[in-house]
Amino acid sequence: MAGPCSARLQGDVAAFTAALRTLVNNPQFSDVMFVVGREQQKVFAHRCVLACRCQAFRGMLSQAPVGSQDSSSSVPPQGPFILGNVQPEVFLAVIEFLYTNSVTLNSHILCVKFIKDTLSVEQVCEALQAAVTYGQVDLQQHCLAFIEGCTAAVVRTQGFRELSDVVLARVLRSDRLAVDELDLVQAVREWAHVSSAVLERPVPEVAALPVRELRLPLLAPSELVTLESYNQQDLLIPVENIAAAWRAHTLRKGSGVPSRLCRPRRGTRPRDHHRHLEPHAK
Repeated sequence: MAGPCSARLQGDVAAFTAALRTLVNNPQFSDVMFVVGREQQKVFAHRCVLACRCQAFRGMLSQAPVGSQDSSSSVPPQGPFILGNVQPEVFLAVIEFLYTNSVTLNSHILCVKFIKDTLSVEQVCEALQAAVTYGQVDLQQHCLAFIEGCTAAVVRTQGFRELSDVVLARVLRSDRLAVDELDLVQAVREWAHVSSAVLERPVPEVAALPVRELRLPLLAPSELVTLESYNQQDLLIPVENIAAAWRAHTLRKGSGVPSRLCRPRRGTRPRDHHRHLEPHAK
């Protein structure tokens, strides 16, 4: 972290990624080797990169060398590691992702187990999007459970802002998101502005599907007033949605509002009016 008398120098991320990509399966300076698949293809790597990026590799590379009398030896094995049941294309995709934090996946190299084992706050939204694209239901559920456990951090990531509207709406349907609704509204607003710029379409148009899943009746009156003020600038939320939230306050029940939009999520901060919504939300 930069101090009061220092400055942070931000380099070119693309150039950094390209430089690391040159190390993928490069025998120069490599200190570990894998023999992969029936073809017995040799794949070269660097222990420090694998160990810091993947817990599974960290465990593998921390084992004592074969034949060592000291099973607690801290000297990692040099290999070669024989991975006869792994397709070389899949393994190389894994290695590329570990080195560069990006990889082009297709239905042949989508390695579900690896993605599950290496999920992180920064990567989970990308994994969820890929899982939906390739119809990997089990991976979708795994990613959603991960997001539910650390929602407040996930909604601040670039991956969250790059979700499709369909996938974002799917996330927002969950009752177990660990974040307050006001923070979710702000996260969706930021997502919508990014999507609007990328797709060159109006904010209300790109956000139409996810906005339906925002639980506005959970917000306090003062928060709805602020929301209306922001909404006049970008028209993110349809006026009728906000009106329905006000109606829920006025009638002291969720009349006319879908029951799911009146249910507090796991991370919803309690507000006084929630007790009037609870009978409708059950």
